[in-house]
Amino acid sequence: MKLNLLYFARLKDAFGLDGERLESEADTVAALLVELRQRGGVWARELAAGQAFRVAVNQEMAQPDTPLADGAEVAIFPPVTGG
Repeated sequence: MKLNLLYFARLKDAFGLDGERLESEADTVAALLVELRQRGGVWARELAAGQAFRVAVNQEMAQPDTPLADGAEVAIFPPVTGG
């Protein structure tokens, strides 16, 4: 399936991308994160367990078991604090 990935803040800077269209077999957020970590390097470091980031699917906050469908928009971003 095709997914539209968006990256924000430090992740955008670390990956050198603000987004990409990805052909993926991942059917959940957790499976997608495994797939992205397998790229190695900065991907494995920034998306490692224990790193602070959030995921939204189609502009709704997502959990690891949130299902993905063809054409889904998946945003990955660090937590935001206000002031």
